Amino acid sequence: MANTVTLHRVLRCPPERVYRAFTTPAAMAKWLPPFGFTGTVHEMDAQVGGSWRMSFTNFTTGGSHSFGGRYLELVPGQKLRYTATFDDANLPGEMTTTVELRAVFCGTEVHIRQEGIPDVIPAEACMLGWQESLTLLAQLAEPEIRQ
Repeated sequence: MANTVTLHRVLRCPPERVYRAFTTPAAMAKWLPPFGFTGTVHEMDAQVGGSWRMSFTNFTTGGSHSFGGRYLELVPGQKLRYTATFDDANLPGEMTTTVELRAVFCGTEVHIRQEGIPDVIPAEACMLGWQESLTLLAQLAEPEIRQ
């Protein structure tokens, strides 16, 4: 049986900025890889039916894994839903991630649900990875830098 994780955060920035962090290749490469990993976005066609591909590289060992999927639903500033599969045959199945954004008085309420996580990835490990990624997302999206 596949694992599911759900996360909830409030970020101090507008929903459009959070949405852009999910649909801009350089942004995804900066915030999505958890601590100790670098990321490379190989493809990103952020439109319904479009595909995306990226890889994470372990900074300590140099080992990497790649994955990608397709966009199922994109509502700017409000919602993203996309699939992902790993290239590694030992990580079978297709995951679906739903990200819902809602403007609140102090920024954006973010709800994430990732379903279909392969059994060999403990839900707790996935949760820790997402928590680290969301810390990096906040560090990218929250600063209000004017130039």
